[in-house]
Amino acid sequence: ECPLCLLPQPPEAFPSLASCSHRSCWTCLEQYLRLAVSESRVPVSCPHCPAALQPSDVHRLLPEPALRDKYEEFLLRRLLVADPGTRWCPAPDCSYAVFAHGCAECPRLTCGREGCGTEFCYHCRQPWHPDGPCAPAPSLATPTAQLAQPEESAHGEALAEAEDIKVCPRCSAFIMKINDGSCNRMNCTVCGCLFCWLCLREISDVHFLSPSGCTFWGKRPWSRTRRILWQLGMVLGAPMVISLAAGVAVPVITIGIPIYMGRKVLAGGPSWGVGLSGCQQCLSVTSSVLLSLFVSPIITALTVGVGVPLVLTYVYGTVVLSLCR
Repeated sequence: ECPLCLLPQPPEAFPSLASCSHRSCWTCLEQYLRLAVSESRVPVSCPHCPAALQPSDVHRLLPEPALRDKYEEFLLRRLLVADPGTRWCPAPDCSYAVFAHGCAECPRLTCGREGCGTEFCYHCRQPWHPDGPCAPAPSLATPTAQLAQPEESAHGEALAEAEDIKVCPRCSAFIMKINDGSCNRMNCTVCGCLFCWLCLREISDVHFLSPSGCTFWGKRPWSRTRRILWQLGMVLGAPMVISLAAGVAVPVITIGIPIYMGRKVLAGGPSWGVGLSGCQQCLSVTSSVLLSLFVSPIITALTVGVGVPLVLTYVYGTVVLSLCR
C-alpha cells in the first residue's frame, strides 16, 4: 500500500530512492516532483523525511524534459545565489550571472551574455554610475514601492499595510508570511538562509534568547522600554530565580533518577526474557537503585555546576552589555 495515496500497488510500482529507504508509488512521486519543481522548491526532499532526493532519481521520475530542465536551472540558481561573489545582471529579461570575486575595488561589471553587455555596479547592483556614489537601494521590506502603487492597486495597498512580504537578507528573494504572530524563524527556499522575520538578520540558534527584542512568537519586536524593563528584571531577579531553580532541581534529580531506574528495571525485567525468579528480580532492582544513588549526586553536581555559571554568564555578561548599550 502506498503511504501517500493509500492504494494497493504491485511491488514494481515502488521505485527505490538513493537518498533514503522510504517507498512511495511511481504516480505519487511524479505528482510530488511536478509540484515541487513548479514551486521552485529545489532541492526536493523526500515526501517522508528531510533527505534531499538525488538528481539522478529526479531525472528518472520526472517524465517531462521541460521540468527536468527547470529543475537543473533552479538547482544551479540556488547554488549561485548562495555565493557572495555572484552578481546578477539588472537588465530586463536577463538572468545572466557574473562571477565577481575580488571586484570590490574595481566595481564596474559587464554582463557576459551575448547581445546584452549591460554595465552595472558590484556594490549596489544597479546600472553603472561613473559620476556618483551608489544610490541607496529602495527598501524591499515595504512592498509598496516594489509590488504596486497604492493608487494603482488596492491589493498592493493591502499587502503594504499587512507587511506580509519581506526579502531574504542573503539573496533578496521575496518571502511571504502571514503576519499573525506565528513563528518568526524563517527559511529561504531559494538560498537556504535562516533569518529572523522581525529584524531580517541571519540568525543562530540563540537569536531569540538574546536581549535584542526579537521574539520567537509575535508580530513585532518588543519596544525599547519593555526590553529595558525585562533586562533589568533579569539582572535583579537572577540570583533569586537561580537559587529557586537549583533548590528544586537538586532533590528532583537526586531522588528522581533512582526511582526512574528502579521502575525501568522492574518494568523491563519480563521483556529480558529468561524468567527471572522473584529473588533475582528484586536483586536487580535493588542493585540498579543503589547504583543510581551513587551516580545521581554526580549528575546533580554537574548539572548545577555547569548550568548555574552559564546562566550567570549570560545574565551578567550578555544582558548587562546589551543594557549598557
